[in-house]
Amino acid sequence: MKSPDIIFETLEVGPLSVNCYIIGSRSDNTAAVIDAGGNVKEIVKILKKQNLTLKYIINTHAHFDHVGGVSELHALTGAPFLLHQGDVPLLDFLDEQSNYFGLPPIPKPKVDRYLIDNEELPLGDEIIRIIHTPGHSPGCVCFLFNNAIFAGDTLFSGSVGRTDLYGGSHDTLINSVKTRLFTLEDHVLVYPGHGPVTTIGKEKKHNPYF
Repeated sequence: MKSPDIIFETLEVGPLSVNCYIIGSRSDNTAAVIDAGGNVKEIVKILKKQNLTLKYIINTHAHFDHVGGVSELHALTGAPFLLHQGDVPLLDFLDEQSNYFGLPPIPKPKVDRYLIDNEELPLGDEIIRIIHTPGHSPGCVCFLFNNAIFAGDTLFSGSVGRTDLYGGSHDTLINSVKTRLFTLEDHVLVYPGHGPVTTIGKEKKHNPYF
């Protein structure tokens, strides 16, 4: 993140090492948490340390490893949980999802509002733009903020998200990346749901799926 007015923190959370991102604004001390998959006490500790009030709990999608801490974070902060409507059915199968990986069940979070493609969420003097990128799941979205895209499990460094789970489609995912993400500038940073940061330009040039 290039702006001095932006607070940016990353931590790995939950049993599958999800990248959870905290973005905040120094102009009004509000923040958004992206993919609160667990380790909620650590998330809250960072918010308090940075003197941030949580404005949004937002998720790229609703697989269990990405929503594992949402209910607890909502209870502790009162911040609304926002999710694309296409992934709401996944919340009814959280137990089955976690059981598939041999992990204990997680609380089902309540969605306070649906995210809509191309809408803009204000955060201080910046905006978070919602980009619907179905394929990994029906309601997958990415979040464009400043010079970065938070891509969830749609695009990784050198790879793409799996599509063999409920509602997944490889062709749809590839189309989403080509038409919604690869139209961004090459310098845009890609912060994925797992693994290291990359750039749009690097993935257009070197990702073997394209």
